[in-house]
This record gives sequence, structure tokens and C-alpha cells, in this order.
Amino acid sequence: MILEIILSALFFTFLGILYVRGYDIVKKHSPEHLPHFYLIMATIRMLLVASVVALYVFFTENREDAIRFAVIYIIMYVVMMVVTLKLRH
Repeated sequence: MILEIILSALFFTFLGILYVRGYDIVKKHSPEHLPHFYLIMATIRMLLVASVVALYVFFTENREDAIRFAVIYIIMYVVMMVVTLKLRH
């Protein structure tokens, strides 16, 4: 379980850094496209998180582990969204 949490934290850190760097680039070169950038990145993040959770649930035989992982992952997703919004808005 610790390895899953560490890998999840690294995954969300990567997504957060990608969002912040992309936000800065779009803001510098084409600020009128910031709403589009935000919507595209929010969609990509949501699809990636849903895919990871779905794959884990699909390949895990233990139901309790799958539920625990899904809950932790969703909580981390919400925290990432709040942090990135606070950093850039």
C-alpha cells in the first residue's frame, strides 16, 4: 500500500507540475487561450485518473484494496485540483 501511495503522489506531482508549467507558457504566449487550456488539462487529468483507478480495480482481486485505492486516489485528485487552482488562480 505504501508503494501505491508513493507512486500516486509522484503521478499527481507530475500532473501538477505539467499543469503549472503549461499554464505559465500559455499565459506568456497566448493568454486568451487560458480557459481552453484549463478545460483541456482538467479533462486530461480526469481521464488519466479515471483510467488508473479503473485499471487498478480491474486487475486487483481484493475488493477492499480496490475500494481503498479508489478512495485515496479520488482524494488525491481533489487535493491536486485545489492546489493547482490556488497556485495559478
